[in-house]
Amino acid sequence: MAHELHWLRSLRGRFLVLDGPDGSGKSTQFRRLAELCRAGGLQVTETREPGGTEIGEQIRRILLDPANVEMHVRCEMLLYMASRAQLVHQRIAPALAEGHLVLADRFISSTLAYQGTAGGLSPIEILAVGAVAIGSVRPDLTILFDVDEATAGRRLNPILDRMEQKGQEFHRRVREGYLGQARRDPDGHLVVDARAEADAVWESLERSLREWAVARTGE
Repeated sequence: MAHELHWLRSLRGRFLVLDGPDGSGKSTQFRRLAELCRAGGLQVTETREPGGTEIGEQIRRILLDPANVEMHVRCEMLLYMASRAQLVHQRIAPALAEGHLVLADRFISSTLAYQGTAGGLSPIEILAVGAVAIGSVRPDLTILFDVDEATAGRRLNPILDRMEQKGQEFHRRVREGYLGQARRDPDGHLVVDARAEADAVWESLERSLREWAVARTGE
Protein backbone atom coordinates (compact mmCIF):
# COMPACT_ATOMS: atom_id res chain seq x y z
CA MET A 1 0.00 0.00 0.00
CA ALA A 2 2.77 2.45 0.95
CA HIS A 3 4.57 1.77 -2.33
CA GLU A 4 1.36 2.36 -4.29
CA LEU A 5 1.02 5.79 -2.68
CA HIS A 6 4.62 6.94 -3.23
CA TRP A 7 3.46 9.50 -5.80
CA LEU A 8 1.67 11.41 -3.04
CA ARG A 9 5.02 12.57 -1.67
CA SER A 10 5.24 15.12 -4.47
CA LEU A 11 2.15 16.83 -3.03
CA ARG A 12 3.97 17.87 0.13
CA GLY A 13 3.82 21.66 0.47
CA ARG A 14 1.38 21.96 -2.43
CA PHE A 15 -1.83 23.97 -2.53
CA LEU A 16 -4.70 22.17 -4.29
CA VAL A 17 -8.14 23.67 -4.81
CA LEU A 18 -11.20 21.51 -5.42
CA ASP A 19 -13.98 23.50 -7.06
CA GLY A 20 -17.09 23.21 -9.17
CA PRO A 21 -20.79 24.05 -9.34
CA ASP A 22 -23.16 23.38 -6.45
CA GLY A 23 -24.23 19.75 -6.73
CA SER A 24 -21.01 18.60 -8.41
CA GLY A 25 -20.21 16.18 -5.58
CA LYS A 26 -16.83 17.79 -4.86
CA SER A 27 -17.32 17.64 -1.08
CA THR A 28 -17.50 13.83 -1.21
CA GLN A 29 -14.35 13.65 -3.32
CA PHE A 30 -12.63 16.21 -1.08
CA ARG A 31 -13.06 13.91 1.92
CA ARG A 32 -11.76 10.90 0.01
CA LEU A 33 -8.72 12.77 -1.24
CA ALA A 34 -7.87 14.06 2.23
CA GLU A 35 -8.07 10.51 3.61
CA LEU A 36 -5.87 9.14 0.81
CA CYS A 37 -3.21 11.80 1.34
CA ARG A 38 -3.10 11.18 5.08
CA ALA A 39 -2.78 7.44 4.40
CA GLY A 40 0.22 8.34 2.25
CA GLY A 41 1.89 10.04 5.20
CA LEU A 42 1.17 13.67 4.33
CA GLN A 43 0.23 16.37 6.79
CA VAL A 44 -2.99 17.77 5.37
CA THR A 45 -4.65 21.09 6.15
CA GLU A 46 -8.26 21.31 4.97
CA THR A 47 -10.10 24.58 4.36
CA ARG A 48 -13.47 25.58 3.02
CA GLU A 49 -14.95 28.75 1.58
CA PRO A 50 -16.55 30.85 2.62
CA GLY A 51 -15.42 30.14 6.16
CA GLY A 52 -12.57 28.10 7.52
CA THR A 53 -11.83 30.56 10.33
CA GLU A 54 -13.97 32.01 13.10
CA ILE A 55 -14.27 35.30 11.23
CA GLY A 56 -14.85 33.53 7.92
CA GLU A 57 -17.68 31.43 9.36
CA GLN A 58 -19.46 34.61 10.46
CA ILE A 59 -19.12 35.96 6.93
CA ARG A 60 -20.39 32.61 5.57
CA ARG A 61 -23.62 32.93 7.53
CA ILE A 62 -24.26 36.34 5.99
CA LEU A 63 -23.46 35.20 2.46
CA LEU A 64 -25.58 32.05 2.46
CA ASP A 65 -28.57 33.35 4.44
CA PRO A 66 -31.62 33.22 2.10
CA ALA A 67 -32.98 36.30 3.90
CA ASN A 68 -30.27 38.50 2.37
CA VAL A 69 -32.02 38.84 -0.99
CA GLU A 70 -30.98 42.49 -1.44
CA MET A 71 -27.25 41.74 -1.42
CA HIS A 72 -25.60 43.24 -4.50
CA VAL A 73 -23.15 41.06 -6.41
CA ARG A 74 -20.33 43.53 -5.73
CA CYS A 75 -20.96 43.31 -1.98
CA GLU A 76 -21.14 39.53 -2.35
CA MET A 77 -17.77 39.43 -4.08
CA LEU A 78 -16.12 41.60 -1.46
CA LEU A 79 -17.46 39.45 1.38
CA TYR A 80 -16.10 36.30 -0.24
CA MET A 81 -12.75 38.02 -0.64
CA ALA A 82 -12.77 39.17 2.98
CA SER A 83 -13.33 35.61 4.18
CA ARG A 84 -10.58 34.43 1.82
CA ALA A 85 -8.11 37.03 3.05
CA GLN A 86 -8.53 35.86 6.63
CA LEU A 87 -8.24 32.22 5.56
CA VAL A 88 -4.99 32.79 3.67
CA HIS A 89 -3.46 34.77 6.52
CA GLN A 90 -4.58 32.54 9.36
CA ARG A 91 -4.45 29.03 7.89
CA ILE A 92 -3.28 28.55 4.31
CA ALA A 93 0.01 30.48 4.31
CA PRO A 94 1.18 29.08 7.69
CA ALA A 95 0.33 25.51 6.63
CA LEU A 96 2.24 25.82 3.36
CA ALA A 97 5.23 27.24 5.25
CA GLU A 98 5.24 24.08 7.39
CA GLY A 99 5.20 21.81 4.35
CA HIS A 100 1.59 20.70 4.64
CA LEU A 101 -0.56 19.78 1.68
CA VAL A 102 -3.37 22.34 1.70
CA LEU A 103 -6.69 21.16 0.27
CA ALA A 104 -9.15 23.99 -0.26
CA ASP A 105 -12.86 23.51 -0.88
CA ARG A 106 -13.27 26.51 -3.27
CA PHE A 107 -11.00 29.50 -3.82
CA ILE A 108 -10.80 32.48 -6.17
CA SER A 109 -11.93 30.24 -9.04
CA SER A 110 -15.38 30.23 -7.41
CA THR A 111 -15.56 34.01 -7.36
CA LEU A 112 -14.58 34.19 -11.03
CA ALA A 113 -17.35 31.71 -11.92
CA TYR A 114 -20.17 32.84 -9.60
CA GLN A 115 -19.72 36.58 -9.27
CA GLY A 116 -17.81 36.95 -12.55
CA THR A 117 -19.19 34.87 -15.43
CA ALA A 118 -22.60 34.25 -13.82
CA GLY A 119 -22.90 37.47 -11.80
CA GLY A 120 -21.61 39.91 -14.40
CA LEU A 121 -18.58 41.36 -12.64
CA SER A 122 -15.42 41.96 -14.64
CA PRO A 123 -12.73 39.31 -14.09
CA ILE A 124 -10.19 42.14 -14.12
CA GLU A 125 -11.91 43.71 -11.12
CA ILE A 126 -12.18 40.37 -9.32
CA LEU A 127 -8.51 39.58 -9.86
CA ALA A 128 -7.50 43.06 -8.70
CA VAL A 129 -9.38 42.59 -5.42
CA GLY A 130 -8.02 39.05 -5.24
CA ALA A 131 -4.46 40.33 -5.44
CA VAL A 132 -5.13 42.36 -2.30
CA ALA A 133 -6.91 39.49 -0.52
CA ILE A 134 -4.52 36.62 -1.20
CA GLY A 135 -1.21 38.30 -1.98
CA SER A 136 1.27 35.90 -3.54
CA VAL A 137 -0.54 32.71 -2.46
CA ARG A 138 -1.72 30.85 -5.56
CA PRO A 139 -2.95 27.26 -6.05
CA ASP A 140 -0.54 24.79 -7.62
CA LEU A 141 -3.57 23.10 -9.17
CA THR A 142 -7.31 23.70 -9.36
CA ILE A 143 -9.40 20.54 -9.77
CA LEU A 144 -12.77 21.32 -11.35
CA PHE A 145 -15.66 18.88 -10.97
CA ASP A 146 -17.76 19.43 -14.06
CA VAL A 147 -21.45 18.62 -13.99
CA ASP A 148 -24.43 19.80 -16.03
CA GLU A 149 -27.01 21.89 -14.21
CA ALA A 150 -29.79 19.28 -14.48
CA THR A 151 -27.69 16.58 -12.79
CA ALA A 152 -26.45 19.07 -10.20
CA GLY A 153 -29.98 20.19 -9.43
CA ARG A 154 -31.09 16.64 -8.63
CA ARG A 155 -28.29 16.31 -6.08
CA LEU A 156 -28.97 19.47 -4.10
CA ASN A 157 -30.57 19.48 -0.69
CA PRO A 158 -34.24 20.55 -1.00
CA ILE A 159 -33.47 23.32 1.51
CA LEU A 160 -31.35 25.60 -0.65
CA ASP A 161 -29.00 28.31 0.58
CA ARG A 162 -28.98 31.78 -1.00
CA MET A 163 -26.46 30.89 -3.70
CA GLU A 164 -28.18 27.61 -4.60
CA GLN A 165 -31.50 29.44 -5.05
CA LYS A 166 -30.29 31.51 -8.00
CA GLY A 167 -31.81 29.23 -10.63
CA GLN A 168 -30.80 26.94 -13.48
CA GLU A 169 -29.74 29.63 -15.95
CA PHE A 170 -27.44 31.20 -13.37
CA HIS A 171 -25.86 27.82 -12.66
CA ARG A 172 -25.46 27.13 -16.38
CA ARG A 173 -23.34 30.29 -16.58
CA VAL A 174 -21.40 29.19 -13.49
CA ARG A 175 -20.46 25.98 -15.27
CA GLU A 176 -19.41 27.94 -18.35
CA GLY A 177 -17.26 30.13 -16.14
CA TYR A 178 -15.39 27.20 -14.65
CA LEU A 179 -14.80 25.54 -18.02
CA GLY A 180 -13.59 28.84 -19.43
CA GLN A 181 -10.98 29.10 -16.69
CA ALA A 182 -9.72 25.60 -17.51
CA ARG A 183 -9.48 26.41 -21.22
CA ARG A 184 -7.49 29.57 -20.56
CA ASP A 185 -5.08 27.86 -18.15
CA PRO A 186 -5.01 24.13 -18.95
CA ASP A 187 -1.73 23.54 -17.10
CA GLY A 188 -3.20 24.90 -13.87
CA HIS A 189 -6.43 22.89 -14.00
CA LEU A 190 -7.71 19.34 -14.01
CA VAL A 191 -11.29 18.88 -15.20
CA VAL A 192 -13.03 15.79 -13.81
CA ASP A 193 -16.33 14.60 -15.28
CA ALA A 194 -18.54 14.55 -12.18
CA ARG A 195 -21.75 13.33 -13.78
CA ALA A 196 -21.10 9.67 -12.91
CA GLU A 197 -21.61 8.01 -9.54
CA ALA A 198 -19.14 8.80 -6.77
CA ASP A 199 -16.81 5.78 -7.12
CA ALA A 200 -16.30 6.36 -10.84
CA VAL A 201 -15.61 10.05 -10.25
CA TRP A 202 -13.09 9.11 -7.55
CA GLU A 203 -11.25 6.73 -9.90
CA SER A 204 -11.00 9.50 -12.50
CA LEU A 205 -9.80 12.02 -9.92
CA GLU A 206 -7.13 9.72 -8.46
CA ARG A 207 -5.83 8.72 -11.88
CA SER A 208 -5.67 12.30 -13.18
CA LEU A 209 -4.02 13.64 -10.04
CA ARG A 210 -1.46 10.82 -10.01
CA GLU A 211 -0.57 11.60 -13.64
CA TRP A 212 -0.23 15.29 -12.77
CA ALA A 213 2.02 14.55 -9.77
CA VAL A 214 4.20 12.02 -11.60
CA ALA A 215 4.71 14.44 -14.50
CA ARG A 216 6.26 16.85 -12.01
CA THR A 217 8.58 14.37 -10.34
CA GLY A 218 9.39 11.86 -13.06
CA GLU A 219 8.55 8.98 -10.69
